[in-house]
Parts: sequence; C-alpha cells; structure tokens
Amino acid sequence: MKFQAKYLILFILFSVNSYAQEDDLTKFANEMLYIADEFAGPAAEGVGYQAGAGWFTSATALKPWKVEISFQGNALIVPSNRQSFTISNNDLAGVHQNGGAILSIKGEGSNAVVPTAFGGETDVYFEGNLLGESFEFQALEGVNKGVVAYPFIQANVGLPYETEFAARFLPQLMVDGVAVTTYGAGIKHNFSQYFKFNNEDDFQAAAIIAFSKFDVEYEFTPVSIENVVNLNLVNVNSNLWMASVLGSKKYGDDFEVFGALGATNSNFSYAMGGSGIALSPINNALRGLDQSQAQFKADLGFNIYFNRFKISTMATAGKFFHINAGVHFRI
Repeated sequence: MKFQAKYLILFILFSVNSYAQEDDLTKFANEMLYIADEFAGPAAEGVGYQAGAGWFTSATALKPWKVEISFQGNALIVPSNRQSFTISNNDLAGVHQNGGAILSIKGEGSNAVVPTAFGGETDVYFEGNLLGESFEFQALEGVNKGVVAYPFIQANVGLPYETEFAARFLPQLMVDGVAVTTYGAGIKHNFSQYFKFNNEDDFQAAAIIAFSKFDVEYEFTPVSIENVVNLNLVNVNSNLWMASVLGSKKYGDDFEVFGALGATNSNFSYAMGGSGIALSPINNALRGLDQSQAQFKADLGFNIYFNRFKISTMATAGKFFHINAGVHFRI
C-alpha cells in the first residue's frame, strides 16, 4: 500500500503543478510523446489524402434530385521515407528543458532506425529507470504496408442551381490490423452554367468543399513498465476540410476526363490506450501534439460511362501518391 501511495502522490503533484520543474514521470511522458509523434505522424499526413479523395468525378452536377450511389476504394502508396525514422539519445534528451533523458537506446549505439506506423518489425529496444524501476521495451512496430487500402460507400444527390451534395460513411473496419472509421459531407457547385453559350459537352468548371472525420486506431505490442504504465494502442483522430477547383471534359457519350487542384487542412489529435498511473500524464502531454496541417494536392482521373453506371479512377499527387477507384450507379 505504501508503494501505491507513493505513485498516487506523484501523479497528483504532476496534475496540479504543470509549471513545476520536470520530474521523472513528466520526462518519461514527454519522451513517449516524441516517440508517438514520430511513429504516428506519417499516418496522420496520409489521412489527409485518403479523406480528401473520391468526393468528385466530374464538374457537371447531377440533375435535381437524381441520386448516385458509389462503391469506392482508396489506396495510399507509402514512400520508403515515411516507413521509418531515425531516433537518437540526443533527440530524447532534447525534448526536456534541462536534459537528462529517462529513455535511451539499448546497446552500444546512440541512434537507431525504427518503424513508423507504416513500417515493419524492429529489433530496437529502449531502456530506462523510472521511480526506482528498471525497464526496457521494444520500439513500436508498424503494419508493414507499402500500400494502405480501404473501401467506403458514398451517396450523391443533385440539387437545384447545378449544385450537388455528397455524403460518405464507413463504420469501423479492420484494415491490415488498423481500425478505420470515416464519415463526411461535401457540396459542389458548377460555374460553367454562368458561361454564355455553354453546352454539357463543353469544358465544365466547378468548385467543391468537403468535411471529413477520420479515426484510425492501431494496436501494437504492449509497452509495459510494472506498476507505472502499460501502453497497447495509439489513436489518431482527424477533422479534415478540403477545397478544390475542378474541371472536366466529356468526349462522346462514354468517356470523360477530369482534374483538380486543391488544399486540405487537417486538425489532428492523438491518444494512447492502456492502463497505469503514467497513462494520464502521457495523454495530457499528447494534447500538445494537437495541430493543424495544410497540404496541397493535384488530382487527375477519368470516367467510363455505361448504360446506368460509370467506372471512375483518380490519382492524387502530393507528399503521398494516392489512387481512388469506384463504381457509380445512378438512380
């Protein structure tokens, strides 16, 4: 009981005196914050491309009250430089005001290459001593995927004034060991209607704005320190706004090319799951990672029309390369 009381007192002091000189528990939380940011950061960037894809396939709006149901799939191509990162003992010490890291890389080396959430297995371990407890744990391992794909359903409905509304939804789905949930809504408006002598087969111009909520949860091999903390998952929650201007041109009755330039702005928040007295300080520190991230992207794709449906494909270029494909049924 005395041992448990000691940790309870330290936890209370940490909670009520956030401006005090860093104690060991605070230092450990900040070091785990640094590791979590480097581990999950590329996945957070990739979310911006996945959540911003597939909102449109043409600058032409559906006729009022016509409905289109789409079954789509996204595939994020992960470059090798987003699958790992280099960490050093100096990096861990550098997150503190007065140096003196709790964690260090086990072994003779002072730096190591470890996976991000997209990376694979690792034999790198961290070690340290916290509140009199010596411990070690393996660096976090990723999903080991160079391509991350998932499906979703979207519905579009035509509105008056050459306007179109879209909504999408994906309940929690396990994709390669990662739980993905997303939903959102968007609205598109055609501007070619204001051009004089405009015909449907002429070049069409439009703008779209969309909001997406994207939640990714990844379980990893537990990081366990007896009587201190047990960490077993990281959650990345994002709210994403996208705005794009787009153009399309139809050739005959069955082929259409479209392209767009746009920007996304994502607000990310992180949380660790698990148990132990250090979990709350770690998640309090993780709130310091809540951030906004703006990215620019370019899209290019085409549609092939059939009698009552069409097939679309679209490629997106930016920090990541992303592919979207779908089958769209008009009702």
